[in-house]
Amino acid sequence: MPTIVVDVMPKAELLDPQGKAVTGSLTRLGHGAFQNVRIGKRIELTVEGEVTEELLVEARQVADEILSNGVIEDVVGIEVVE
Repeated sequence: MPTIVVDVMPKAELLDPQGKAVTGSLTRLGHGAFQNVRIGKRIELTVEGEVTEELLVEARQVADEILSNGVIEDVVGIEVVE
């Protein structure tokens, strides 16, 4: 069964407290090469049958209206994984 994967990230202009905490931890643990960590979420929508263009449009609508908070998050990717 194919899966539609939706990636959501905090808006670039907003502070990402989780990412900031991880960045600090990495530095303290000797991994200072990583200067900026941002943490988002991945949502997987499994579907039966073929993923059509209409279904992808519906997935985009669901991602924008339900799976993300448009005030603080951006949907950065939608892809189909077989």
